[in-house]
Amino acid sequence: MLSATHLACSRGERLLFKDLSLSLAPGAWLQVSGTNGAGKTTLLRTLVGLCAPDHGEVCWNGVPITNAAETYQHALLYLGHHAAVKDELTPLENLRLGNELDGLPLADADALAALQRLGLHGRGNLPTRWLSAGQKRRVLLARLLVRPATLWVLDEPFAALDTAAVALVGSLIAAHLAAGGMAILTSHQPVPLPGGAEVVL
Repeated sequence: MLSATHLACSRGERLLFKDLSLSLAPGAWLQVSGTNGAGKTTLLRTLVGLCAPDHGEVCWNGVPITNAAETYQHALLYLGHHAAVKDELTPLENLRLGNELDGLPLADADALAALQRLGLHGRGNLPTRWLSAGQKRRVLLARLLVRPATLWVLDEPFAALDTAAVALVGSLIAAHLAAGGMAILTSHQPVPLPGGAEVVL
């Protein structure tokens, strides 16, 4: 379980949010909503341990994430708003690199199958710089299929995707939840998932 209690975060001298608490159990998902600049990305980065809160605490299974960094990072997959892929690498190499940085092996066949499922058939060995913004986003989202994790934290996962790809990613998140996973996401688009809680900043 993920929990956060009495979080407060600021950017410079501007307070983004304060006294924010939440919890997430297996099979549940949470949408973080708010206007541009409200602090959605800052909240996600705080929940995954990339930003320290001004006040409050984030816990994984009741243990502060600062005291359970290795366990938490193993259970976590964070995909940021910007397509964090390297243009000089191919989509296949980007997926392999992501898993290598997490200490997880990835066979080429599995990486290519993930890219194909995300609609990138035949593009696995092209330089990523040749791909459109939506295709680069698909390369990043292919990590959902090759990087095992209990908690998915996704910042604008549907950005730059067409309608079919939005439905596909929604189905991947739904399957993850059905298997007992958890998800936190931001989106300016309707989320194709039933239920879920919402935090408005």
